[in-house]
Order: sequence, then C-alpha cells, then structure tokens
Amino acid sequence: MSTQVISNVNRSGFRNATRINHSLTAAIEKRVLQWMAARAPRWVTSDRLTLLGFVAQIGCGACFALARHGRLFSVGVIVCLALNWLGDSLDGTLARVRQIERPRYGFYVDHIADVFGSVALMMGLSCSGFVHAAVAIAMLLAFLVLAAESYLATYTLSQFQLSQGLFGPTEIRIVLAIGVIELMRSPYATILGRRFLLFDIGGSIAAAIMSAMAVTVTAGHIAQLYGEEPLP
Repeated sequence: MSTQVISNVNRSGFRNATRINHSLTAAIEKRVLQWMAARAPRWVTSDRLTLLGFVAQIGCGACFALARHGRLFSVGVIVCLALNWLGDSLDGTLARVRQIERPRYGFYVDHIADVFGSVALMMGLSCSGFVHAAVAIAMLLAFLVLAAESYLATYTLSQFQLSQGLFGPTEIRIVLAIGVIELMRSPYATILGRRFLLFDIGGSIAAAIMSAMAVTVTAGHIAQLYGEEPLP
C-alpha cells in the first residue's frame, strides 16, 4: 500500500504526480518488482518491457478470439496476462531503480499502450463467442471513461491513482485469469434456473462497477477542485 513521489521536478520543470496505490497486492507487488528490477540483465530495458506488455495484451485478445477452437488458446490468454503484468508493471520500476526516468515519455507511452491494448483485448473477447458484443463494448467504454478520469486527475491534482479502492490492474488480471479457468470448465452459468454466458454476467458486473467508480470519483474530484479554486 504505497504512496510515493517519483522525483518531484525534472530538468524541463515538469512536476511529477504522486503515485497512489492502495490495492490488495500493492505492498507485495512493489517488493517483488523492485527485487526483479535490481537483478534484471542490462538488455532488459523499460521500452522493451512496455512493448512486451503491449504485445501481450494484443495476444490476450487474439487468444480470446481463437479460444472457441480449443483450450490451448484459453491457456494462451492466461500466459499473455502474466506477460502483460510483467511488462506493464516492471517497466517503470526498472527505470526508477536504474535512475533513468523519463516521466513524461514513460507516462504517455505506457498509458496510450494500455488504451490501445484494452481495445484489442475487448475486440478479441467480443469475437470469441463467450460474451455478447454489447457487454464487451460496455466494459471497454466504462474502462476508457475511468482511465480518462484518472489521467485528467493526474494533470489537475498531481495525483496518479493506480488503484480504485482495493482493486488495481493486477487484481483485474487475477480476476480475469480466474474467469478464463472457469471458462475452460464451462462457458455458461445458471442463475435462478436460467442459463447465461459466464462472461456476460462477469462483464456486466465489471462494467457496472467501473461506471459507478467513474461517477463517484468524478464527483469527488469536481468538489475538491471547486473548493480549491473558489469563485472570487
């Protein structure tokens, strides 16, 4: 559960945002990533890790799209999720440990890769037959709205919220991996005697939670900014 400030001001005068992470896995994840970064060979760079995370997220979408043809592709989704975690989580830690931070470049590239990667992931999922396209689109829209709010808050409040409550990107990957394991057992779930697609249920819940988070956090930040910049 960390709140840390990456170097406050760089040579261009750019001020870094405070990184806030209160997710369930934040404390242990931070220790693991720092241990890995300290022992990473020199050929492992932040840019290569970011690329790995991006390609792995596209791979998740591709494996989802192909998963109807065999369980091997479902296993591929889980492997790609693990590789996405490695690349997406270790790139910034590696730069900080090696003291070669490029805060503006790193922030921009890392998060624009997340946006495009999320689109690829949801496109693949919507083509899988394991979820209706409307549910996949709802999840994507809710994620993009929540992400946009986070990026705007980073600029206006100088606080980069890595997690919402106890959930962050790592927890989402874990839940998705568990869902894929259940998917290999059966793509359906029965509720009150009616059969639904398992990912339709999970996706609808995820979209609703992300939408509620976006509205709640947005209202709080508007109130905070209004108080900090009152009318004369």
